[in-house]
Amino acid sequence: MKRLSYDIVIVGSGAGGGTVAQELSPLCRQGARIVVLEKGPRLRDDEFTGHELEMAAALYGASGGFLTSDGTMTLAFGCAYGGSTVVYTGTSLPPPERVIRTWNVSGLTHADLECRARKFMAENNVHLLEDSLINENNKLFVAGCRELGYDARQFPVNVKGCRGSSLCNLGCPNQAKQGTDRVQLPRAERNGVEVVTRCQVLRIGEKTLTARVGAKPAGAKGDPSPWEPGDYQVDAKIVVLCAGAVNTPALMLRSGLGGRLPRLGFGFTTHPAFIMVAERARPITNFVGHPKSYYVDQFVESDHFVLETCMYFPFITAKSMAGFGEPHSAFMRAFPRLQMILVLACDKADNYNRVAIDKGGQPVVHYRFQPAAIHGLIRGAITSAKIFFAAGAVRVHMPVARNTTVEASDAARLDDIATKAEFKPGKLPVSAAHLQGGCAMGAGASDSVTDSYGRVHGLPWLFVADASLFPDSLEINPYVTIMALADRVAQRVREEAPALL
Repeated sequence: MKRLSYDIVIVGSGAGGGTVAQELSPLCRQGARIVVLEKGPRLRDDEFTGHELEMAAALYGASGGFLTSDGTMTLAFGCAYGGSTVVYTGTSLPPPERVIRTWNVSGLTHADLECRARKFMAENNVHLLEDSLINENNKLFVAGCRELGYDARQFPVNVKGCRGSSLCNLGCPNQAKQGTDRVQLPRAERNGVEVVTRCQVLRIGEKTLTARVGAKPAGAKGDPSPWEPGDYQVDAKIVVLCAGAVNTPALMLRSGLGGRLPRLGFGFTTHPAFIMVAERARPITNFVGHPKSYYVDQFVESDHFVLETCMYFPFITAKSMAGFGEPHSAFMRAFPRLQMILVLACDKADNYNRVAIDKGGQPVVHYRFQPAAIHGLIRGAITSAKIFFAAGAVRVHMPVARNTTVEASDAARLDDIATKAEFKPGKLPVSAAHLQGGCAMGAGASDSVTDSYGRVHGLPWLFVADASLFPDSLEINPYVTIMALADRVAQRVREEAPALL
């Protein structure tokens, strides 16, 4: 086993890890040695082909097919240089004041988080898209919402030079999306931070990590790791964990920290979601332009759901629709005429939904759908159908109805259909990408895992800086909030660097 020594080791390179790396990189000028260990590969620009299955295998954990323990929900998270910032659509909303207030974390204020969030929104070129990039899929959503009196708002997104490929979830082939792979990590590297890809951290010891570097598989995308394949012991004075809401708690559990941190892994939330699909009478521009430009969040407090525009690729669309046979095939044959809406339920932290590990130390997510989340998915589906029909759809795929195809002539019966709707876990294709919780911030080890600056209780050299810090669901895309929290962690590390290093 090779042995190396660094002052600061950062595990993961996504919204949290990339931010921490950039914000700590000035320490390199003072002689500090900082390294980012990333499990996934680093792809060259020409390797972002937009081909659905090959990009999913190259950029997602478990090729995008990670399942909850009972197999009822797919969890999507990035596994590459830049983490999930490579494979999300760029939506960049500041943290909601109401949510941060209900978190009630001593020392954490909404004003501080919002100030930090807006710093990164400016840094990553977050803005409202120009009309030329708003396709008909999005415009029809707005038209339907206006007809019904719903408040459709435009997403600010972090793109520069967007060419409307609509391939955001497969890694932008035009390098337009300004994730940590395009902004924070390159800056950190220019300042002297090392980034080691294809490097999985297996365990954490007392100021030491055990890691394994894998060889590049034959025919795989991405560059080889800058380190030779093999096992490493990496000594560190400070460790910052940014591996995400699944892998950070799992790594800590695998390292035997569950005994001293009884809340480790608990409080996991996801925004469980499914796709609603409607058929139009004619083809629409659904597969060009930016895929996710508008949302409706007015029903969060009353009915626990958010609606977002979306457009997914043929394979994802096919596997995301309920049912089979001719009704399913009919919608897929109409792909150029399809309009789509993503329904996200706002779940809440509870004592069942959690991250654990199996006998081999691999992450296992236990998740059950709460009544409020089920209500949100059903009401979100009905509301989406109303929007589709208000905008002129001829039929809608209704995953929560016994007859999954609802014709326009039945639009007046949607509320009646809702009363007979059914949600059976495993029957409906539910997925989630906003993975949160598992290392919640709080007052002490009895009720949380870290303090408000991400320091793990009782371990002054160990920090967490990713979405696992959230004490409860953020109720929106967590990207910018993760960066704001990671900025706080980096600030605390810089302040204490003279003593810790």
